[in-house]
Order: sequence, then structure tokens, then C-alpha cells
Amino acid sequence: MFVYILRRVLTMIPTLFVISLLIFFIIELPAGDYISNQIAMLRSTGEASSIAKLEFLRAEFAMDRPFFERYLIWIGAWSGPHGFDGLLQGNWGWSFEFEKPVAEVVGPTLPLTLILNAATILFVYVVSFPIGIYSATRQYSWGDYGFTLLGYLGLATPNFLLGLILLYFFNQWFGLSIGGLMDPQYIGQPWSMDKAMSVMAHLIVPTIVIGTSGTAAMIRRLRANLLDELHKQYVTTARAKGLSEGKALVKYPLRMALNPFISDIGNLIPSLVSGSVIVSVVLNLPTVGPVLLSALQSQDQFLAGFILLFVAMLTLLGMLVSDLLLAVLDPRIRLGGRAGA
Repeated sequence: MFVYILRRVLTMIPTLFVISLLIFFIIELPAGDYISNQIAMLRSTGEASSIAKLEFLRAEFAMDRPFFERYLIWIGAWSGPHGFDGLLQGNWGWSFEFEKPVAEVVGPTLPLTLILNAATILFVYVVSFPIGIYSATRQYSWGDYGFTLLGYLGLATPNFLLGLILLYFFNQWFGLSIGGLMDPQYIGQPWSMDKAMSVMAHLIVPTIVIGTSGTAAMIRRLRANLLDELHKQYVTTARAKGLSEGKALVKYPLRMALNPFISDIGNLIPSLVSGSVIVSVVLNLPTVGPVLLSALQSQDQFLAGFILLFVAMLTLLGMLVSDLLLAVLDPRIRLGGRAGA
């Protein structure tokens, strides 16, 4: 097991480098950059006094260098102008739009993004696991039809509309402040028990809104996988030998049906971040989604590149967790080719 974990961790390192190269390449695809756009705008308005400052910033951050040299400087594998450090040295870059380091722009949003993603993933699995098992073991029952209807409603309802409806009712029923992930008096304040409780209360609405579509899809997937296993011959044989329904379900079919269920942990993370951008804007959530959208629109490449790389790291960590859980659940995965020897 230790060798399997070590191999998976070592595989993540070159994967992350390839992802970083792809991210940098895609960000560079549109013509121009933030500084070029600003220079063009200043020239069109006749304000030539600030162009020299922008040209200085272009040289300061090595934006006038060739592509691969800029990439190596960005990740910290090449010495930049005036000893400019990169990601490997802990320098996340400079945000031209906000005119401050990327660390100061995304610093307050990263913990809240992680908390919201963790809460949403927990919600998806806690809700979909028992419902998926119930729907599979009671196929075509009224409960199965009811949960199927709710699932289709969850997939069909726009997230932003559901968010607005829930915000209204939570404000009317529980007096919860509208928007954000905490009450206004806690914004910018150090963490305390009251602030943590306020964050937990405000997590309810965005967790339900963002997790609804993922929960509906996960229920259908688990139901289909479990039904496929329950109709196999070994389950019929177990029942014929007198094994109870509960033991016959847990012993093998449920374990086999959980493989795709668990492997989706890594796929959920990027979909949550990308799919929650509109919800974050509508609900005024201080997460990285709106910041990423703004950075992509303004071509703020260092800010956008770091956020995309951060999401990629979360995805790789999620896939590592899912692989480790699968290795515990199914020994054939961690044994690899030796299982068939």
C-alpha cells in the first residue's frame, strides 16, 4: 500500500507541470495581454503619460520575453528580471487589475472556497448515498419515482434561481443576511467562534444550490451501478444460500457499485468551482470563482493562471483521495498487474 501511495504522489509532480504549461499556453492564446490592452486604450484617448509606466511593468514582469522563458520565470525555474521569483519560490505573481500581489487578492477567498467545496462535496455524498441505495433496492416503488422526480427537478432548475428563492425564505424564516458567507460585521475580522458559526449558517444556501445538480446526477449513477450488480448471478447464488438481503447487499454488490461513486470525488472539484461562478456572483460569495471570471475577462494572466493552477491542484488531490479510497475498497486496484498473476 505504501508503494502505491508513493507512486501516486510522484505521478502528481510531472502531471502538475504539464497542467501548468497548458494553463499558461491557453492564457497566452488570446491576442495581447492586460498591459497591451491598457496601452492601446491610453493611446486611443491620447493619454501618453502613463504608457511609460506600463512599458516598465511589461519589462519588470518579463512580459516582453519569449513564451517558454516567460513560462519558466512564472513557475520559478528561470531567474526573471531583478531576481523576480516564481511559483516554486512562493511568489504567486502580480495582479495588474487590482494592482497588488496575487496572494493579497486571492488570500481571503481561498479558505472560504475550500470550506464551501468541502461542504458541498459532503452534502452531495451524504444525500446521494442513502437515496441511491434506496432507489436501487426498491426499484419502481413510489419512493423511487419520487426521488427520481426530485432529481430531475434539481437538474432542470437554474442554480441562480434556486439560490434567490432559498435566500428569500431563509431571510424571512431565520433572519439570515442576504448574500455572502458571513454576517457583514465579521467581514475583515479575525476568526472567532461567532464568525465560524456565522459562516456555517451562511453555508447552507450555497451548499444546497451548488450541490443540487451534482447530487441528482450522483443518485442516478449509484442507482444504475447498484442495479447492475444486484442482477448478477453471484447475488442470486448468495440469496439461494440463505444470506439475508442486508448482508447480500453489503457483502459484494454495494462495494462494487461504489467504485465509480468514489472515483467521482476528483471530478467534482473543478465542476464545483466552474459551475459556481454564476451562483457566486448572484449570491455575492467571496470565492475564487468571480475573481477568476474577472481575471479572464481582463486578461490578468498571473491572477488567472494561479487560480486555474490552484483548481488543478485541488483536482489532483481529490483524485489522489479517490484513488486511495478505491485501493482500500478494491484490492485489485492497488495490486495492479499482480492481481492477475
